[in-house]
Amino acid sequence: ANLSMKSYLLLSLVCLPQVLFAEKKPNILWIVTDDQRADALECWNLAKTGNKESKLGYVCSPYINKLASEGVLFTSAFCNSPLSGPSRASMHTGMYPHHTGMFNFQLKHNEHDRAQPMIPELMREAGYSTSAFGKLGYYIYRYAPKMTFTYPDSHYEQMISERKIEATRIADFTWPNEGKANTGVKKEVWFYPDRRSVSYDICGKDVQDTPENKAIREKFYREQEVLTRSNGEIIGGASTMPTEKTEDGRILEVFSEYLQNANSSYKSIVGTQMQGPDTDKPQFIHLGFHFPHTPVMPSKEYRDKFAGREYKIPVFEQWEYNKMSPQVQAWHRQFSIFSLTPEQMQQHVRDYYAFCAMGDELIGKAVERFKLYCEANEQPYLIVLVCGDHGWHLGEQGSIFKMSGFLKSNETAMIVVSSDKKKFPAGKVVPDFAEYVDLAPTFYSAAGYNLDDKRFDFLDGRDLYLTANKKIKSRDYVIAEVQTVGGNRALIRTKDFSFSMRSRKEAAVPTIKSIKNLNVKWALECTPEEAEMGLYDLRIDPMERNNVAYDESYRKLSEWFRNKLGNIVLGDDRMDVVWTEKNLYNLSSFARGSDDKVIEIPDKIIPKIK
Repeated sequence: ANLSMKSYLLLSLVCLPQVLFAEKKPNILWIVTDDQRADALECWNLAKTGNKESKLGYVCSPYINKLASEGVLFTSAFCNSPLSGPSRASMHTGMYPHHTGMFNFQLKHNEHDRAQPMIPELMREAGYSTSAFGKLGYYIYRYAPKMTFTYPDSHYEQMISERKIEATRIADFTWPNEGKANTGVKKEVWFYPDRRSVSYDICGKDVQDTPENKAIREKFYREQEVLTRSNGEIIGGASTMPTEKTEDGRILEVFSEYLQNANSSYKSIVGTQMQGPDTDKPQFIHLGFHFPHTPVMPSKEYRDKFAGREYKIPVFEQWEYNKMSPQVQAWHRQFSIFSLTPEQMQQHVRDYYAFCAMGDELIGKAVERFKLYCEANEQPYLIVLVCGDHGWHLGEQGSIFKMSGFLKSNETAMIVVSSDKKKFPAGKVVPDFAEYVDLAPTFYSAAGYNLDDKRFDFLDGRDLYLTANKKIKSRDYVIAEVQTVGGNRALIRTKDFSFSMRSRKEAAVPTIKSIKNLNVKWALECTPEEAEMGLYDLRIDPMERNNVAYDESYRKLSEWFRNKLGNIVLGDDRMDVVWTEKNLYNLSSFARGSDDKVIEIPDKIIPKIK
């Protein structure tokens, strides 16, 4: 009250940049890893169990721990499809798979008359420069009479994909590609720091492996301690390159190049002519890492840190398999751990967590470089880390894979950090359910859009700011659907129960002929046995070992969940799309409004537990 006018003016001048800083649209960095389990993060384990280690054993994530301490950690985050393509599509559209018809790796487009704009399109409309580095993998392309994988044809203004990095032979490997047409033969190529390379074929069951090819492959496997599953997929071993020259290291490098070339054009290390960030515009950057997706080949530096570690492999017994539905049994058989010896299983877990630890360092460097860019240009920021486009089994349900209705396929972690700590407070842990469809509204809100506008009614998620700050009623459940082994399967998860079922009788994707005669209500009208239900009572069975869907005391509860889930994913504006056509789909709306986020199970059908 006693400030002189001169002092007041000086104080105003000091505070003015901070006011302007707060009013600017934030630069946004959106990081997504691939197949990463939430329990690879010490901070997540600590928040969930009070122990930095996972239930299996040692993990290491100092950089992500630091990031979590600066913002909000969502410990009950769930993907909306336990498979890369549809999961990433749900993120980019802000819509559930059953609202887009995007359930698998089909070549999809976003040009039919019910299509909605995606994240990069709306962020560009809001004035953002949009760029992507590394993996996108949402499988949404431009429509053409003959759909093809035109990967560079992304919706971002600028992109350097992981395929581009591989093609320039500067990383450790190229993604296995078809070596001989229609034979199932795949060729793998690995590169060394001195520019040497080694290549060999992985031969399908109907192809005779040559002695020369086998000798090259086996020599490489011995030298790099490669571990494969029965189909030849690499699930363990040492990379041929140091951390900074692995594919993930190179993804970090092309991202860093971009930030270092503000307001100028430059030629990237992959040969692409790029335009660095315009500092007069806010940046929206998608950074997609490869780790810990197969081939699971962390650098030797990180492998050595995990050498000799012993892990508690989850127990799986025959009776669990016997109680699985036929569809889930087929999934288990295809990805079973039982083709591995106990020591091989230990190696897979060690190398998987080592790969995650290697990626942790790269994420830390990416975050630091992004924050330095923002500070140098006096711009606010928002950082969103999605740990895993879905989860991964390390022996749970006797499997090494994803794509199931079980917890380890669907449970993930998300971290949101903002320069505005009032929006996302430092060190906050949020146990409420969050879903991947929440990402799009979070970005749109940060970009200044009013999400109450009717144009955003298509969004299935909610701004994570609302969840983090208890400004919206928490969900009672999360949902997902995927076209997996044997056809479509949908799931719903509450605090106390996990339920999944076959959602489509036919295993095939819709065609021009079949779309006209879809029996959309089949899963609601067939017998309980035909629906192939899975119900797990998480109150007494948190590891989801005992399917009680057909136990007498749970039959009414199973039927309740079948109706709840079925009405949501089959009748609440379900889309089934023929992607080879520009505008051919079936819309099912017999139960519109069923997805109310509320679980109100009659007490009398919930079995009492001791």
